[in-house]
Amino acid sequence: MIERLDRETRIHHAAAESDFDVLFDTETTPRHYLMFLVSVYGFEAPLESMLAMTPNLELVIDLKERTKAGFLAQDLMMLGLRPNQIAELLQCLRVPHFHDAAEALGWMYVVERTTLAHSVLRRHLLTRLPRELRTASNYLSCYAGVVGARWRTFGAALDDLARKPAIADRVVAAANDAFCCRRGWIQQDTQDTRAAI
Repeated sequence: MIERLDRETRIHHAAAESDFDVLFDTETTPRHYLMFLVSVYGFEAPLESMLAMTPNLELVIDLKERTKAGFLAQDLMMLGLRPNQIAELLQCLRVPHFHDAAEALGWMYVVERTTLAHSVLRRHLLTRLPRELRTASNYLSCYAGVVGARWRTFGAALDDLARKPAIADRVVAAANDAFCCRRGWIQQDTQDTRAAI
């Protein structure tokens, strides 16, 4: 199922990976990193809320070990935001309620896929922003040492769930929807937040 998702969402991959570009720029600053985390928080926090409300999803996959919004909030505070500022950050309101695990796992694929790049990104940022990364890299480090195991477990959950073609089709459709929603959030919805911080 992971192979099918990789293949059938490939059209979105370059745009999704371009979200990291600003952090690989030679002029990367702490503010660039802060705004990156703000954007990620604005998408992942509401997504985690919707995942938690999905009927019986906890029977399919361990959500607790995959929650990252708390790590993002810790990093934002270490970079100078106050708790009330974090609470007031814009969040993506286009993340839907999920009817079942098929939709939820399709959306989760988009977020879990990004974790595969976190260690590379963290190592790079340590060369650019060593002071910030020493105290504010909980999000990028949250899968340290277990990213491969988590990815395999996620793939196994997908395979178990999507045994019927109709369910597999719904997972793929949900993943494509999630990529489009995330792209819209990154491109448009964070503009007000960038101006406000």
